[in-house]
Amino acid sequence: MGKITGFMEFKRQDEGYLEPGARVKNYKEFVLHLSDPQAKVQAARCMDCGIPFCNSGCPVNNIIPDWNDLVFHGNYRAALENLHSTNNFPEFTGRVCPAPCESACTLGIISDPVGIKSIEHKIIDTGWEHGWVVPQPPEKLTGKKVAIIGSGPAGLAAAQQLARVGHAVTVFEKSDRIGGLLRYGIPDFKMEKTHIDLRVKQMEAEGVTFRTSVLVGKDFPATVNNWAKETIFPEDLEKDFDAIIMAGGAEQPRDLPVPGRELKGVHFAMDFLPLQNKVNAGDKLKDQIKASGKNVVVIGGGDTGSDCVGTSNRHGALSVAQFELMPQPPEQENKPLVWPYWPTKLRTSSSHEEGCERDWAVATKRFEGKGGKVDKLIACRVEWKDGKMIEVPNSEFEMKADLVLLAMGFVSPVQQVLDAFGVEKDARGNAKATTDGDGCYATSVPKVFVAGDMRRGQSLVVWAIREGRQCARAVDEFLMGESVLPR
Repeated sequence: MGKITGFMEFKRQDEGYLEPGARVKNYKEFVLHLSDPQAKVQAARCMDCGIPFCNSGCPVNNIIPDWNDLVFHGNYRAALENLHSTNNFPEFTGRVCPAPCESACTLGIISDPVGIKSIEHKIIDTGWEHGWVVPQPPEKLTGKKVAIIGSGPAGLAAAQQLARVGHAVTVFEKSDRIGGLLRYGIPDFKMEKTHIDLRVKQMEAEGVTFRTSVLVGKDFPATVNNWAKETIFPEDLEKDFDAIIMAGGAEQPRDLPVPGRELKGVHFAMDFLPLQNKVNAGDKLKDQIKASGKNVVVIGGGDTGSDCVGTSNRHGALSVAQFELMPQPPEQENKPLVWPYWPTKLRTSSSHEEGCERDWAVATKRFEGKGGKVDKLIACRVEWKDGKMIEVPNSEFEMKADLVLLAMGFVSPVQQVLDAFGVEKDARGNAKATTDGDGCYATSVPKVFVAGDMRRGQSLVVWAIREGRQCARAVDEFLMGESVLPR
């Protein structure tokens, strides 16, 4: 390593943020890079630990100690090449990944882990600034055609890998812009969409064709078809392409079937968040859901709920509250018990720091309103015994609520796509496919493969990239009999 004793000499330094009062006035990113000297010091904390658990803690198996050492020595170009060898889009993960690699860091057993995510962020942004991220077109074409359904991280990763070995790749996206849930599920203040646009230009130069506003499947409800202008049936793709990858996101939200659910002002998070991203992109919307001047209640304590909090604060909400059904987690994890796995502990996001009342072990019983519009929420305290939720007696309370956002996770991908292809599904409604052995990532339908949320359910961007890369190798082997793509 660059400095063998660095982990004993230097403390962790996280990336800085703009002050909440400044950043809530716009939708720009507000994370402040590490400087070159700061990145060198942080990289010096990487131990010569023998078994780098961070590698396996990272779903794409980033070779973290190696690029830490390269950063320590100031060799950012080599660090970028190393990083790109396992991760197609480190500018995405460097911004929105929760960094399970840091939970697996060996130094984390006795101290604060190495700031791996901040170093990754530094490497890729340095690469873009110096013009080192360039198209890598194939040396020769194979004559094989691959269709990819969905342009989120799984679809983009698969598309780039397959294009670079010479296949003609077409990506179909139902929305009006490329990026899937990266584009319309993640607020711009966490990841500005110029990062997606740069990668799309790179991939177009590598031979990838993108088609937006196109639904693939049949029998879609009107709510799914709101941005699409064209529908393509599975049999058309099966006729025109040598292989098909289904790589859409898990977009079927978990509902809350309680009295008053039908009142105006009660919305899914994904009815709320994408609209602001479209406005930020310059679109004019007639019926945008706004939190301005409203008492907002977000139901669900995960990342999507946090995104609703941050967006509501930027709208100028009167108040923002967030409820979570589970008990409040401990402020500090039990490291000897959970390391190197992802721990359960209290996590406070940048959106929470901007203003939010948080509450745990709360269940919503009903919504009430006047004139067909919600104006209050009735909830109660709950406790968990033997894995069962029990209402705490005499704990019912009400809260003012002009806007309620349901952010309780996603149960499955859109079923109409899977049903249209007729693929076998697992018990959770995902397309059924294995990830190893012969026929990995292949569905029950010939030449139809699946990757990302459509196979594993709601998950992280970094898992989607992993699956997209691995699925690309499986498809390349299927088409050519062998593959040089990494697994």
